[in-house]
Amino acid sequence: MRRPLMAFLNVWTGRPVPSLRLSLFLACALTFGFYTASYMRIPVVPLYAKSLGADTATVGWINSIFFLTAGCLSLPVGLLSDRWGRKRVALGGVFVVSLTCFALTWAGTPAHLMAIYFFFGVGLSAYGPTMMSYVADISPVTHVGRSYGWYTTSLYVGMSVGPAIGAWIAERFGFQDVFVASGVLTAGLLLVLAVFLPTPPAAASNAQKPGLALMVPRVLRSRPLWGCWLVTLGLCFGLGMFVTFIPLHARQTGIPVASIGLIFMVQGISNALFRIPFGHWSDRTRDRRRLVALGSLGTAGAMLGFGGAHLLWHFLLWAGLLGAGLALAFTSIGALIAVVADPRSRGLAMGGYNTSIYMGIMAASAAMGIVITHKGYFFAFFGAAVFTGLCLLLFGFFMKSAR
Repeated sequence: MRRPLMAFLNVWTGRPVPSLRLSLFLACALTFGFYTASYMRIPVVPLYAKSLGADTATVGWINSIFFLTAGCLSLPVGLLSDRWGRKRVALGGVFVVSLTCFALTWAGTPAHLMAIYFFFGVGLSAYGPTMMSYVADISPVTHVGRSYGWYTTSLYVGMSVGPAIGAWIAERFGFQDVFVASGVLTAGLLLVLAVFLPTPPAAASNAQKPGLALMVPRVLRSRPLWGCWLVTLGLCFGLGMFVTFIPLHARQTGIPVASIGLIFMVQGISNALFRIPFGHWSDRTRDRRRLVALGSLGTAGAMLGFGGAHLLWHFLLWAGLLGAGLALAFTSIGALIAVVADPRSRGLAMGGYNTSIYMGIMAASAAMGIVITHKGYFFAFFGAAVFTGLCLLLFGFFMKSAR
């Protein structure tokens, strides 16, 4: 058993020392479990909110509370992970997310859902940027792209499996069972993270260095980092349209709840499977900016397709394109940030990256529900495509002088 496992790990880590192989493997396994459990609720909560009397705009605001909280806290929490250590902050995030899963079973109004999703955002802001920084800490510079390829593959496989499982449980047993199952699975990860995940030596030593707070102005003045953050904002605006409004858009066209989970699964699997080859491609290319541009254009094209979708195969087709576009862009963006950021402030840089992710999704959730109410789904998805394109232009401007 040990020999095949080590052979597998050698392929995707470039043969680092055994402790680093184990760290990366455990990080991937934990992240898969965490996002599987967390995303079981994603296609279910909008429908649950509808059953509690929420309209389309309110559903958008429920999701926006979560993403606004996660976005606002990712930067300071990233700085805390630089100072306090990755493992400690990640543990706190998993614990809070587990509590919110069980709290959903007691929700009786849309206002309750908003309050619970606030704390869900707190927990996710502690886990997401922290584990991304952890992977950068343990990866050689020459293998950052492929390390992120494998890590984000586990993340997006979890994101794809989670909604499918959640929709299936909701269809068979009801909303409450989805929330209980999500909470139990998340709570089980606490023990694995606390006992088995090694502490990265680089992060531990960085936390002891003086003057860490002085790195904040330097990070905020970095043009390449701003370019990466802005294009991430545009990509995640499109992702926010998908996560928040595809369940409602598809349901309006008569697609069953279980098939809505399939749409999420196709996007997630496409996103996950392409990450591995795209990660290797990112390490070998002379200019990762081109890969980011191609991925952004694919994402914008998927938004246009969703606007006119009426049949299940339409949604599945554009979900596959969206997953591929996000995989190509995000694999290179993560590697770019890891390379241009100072290792002592890597948590802060990844915090800004995660802030862009959550703010992009939050902006789509908060604003586009109103647009859909007055103009319809086609106009809203067209606007998302235009916004993604504008952020890509800003990325090109800020990255113009970057090597």
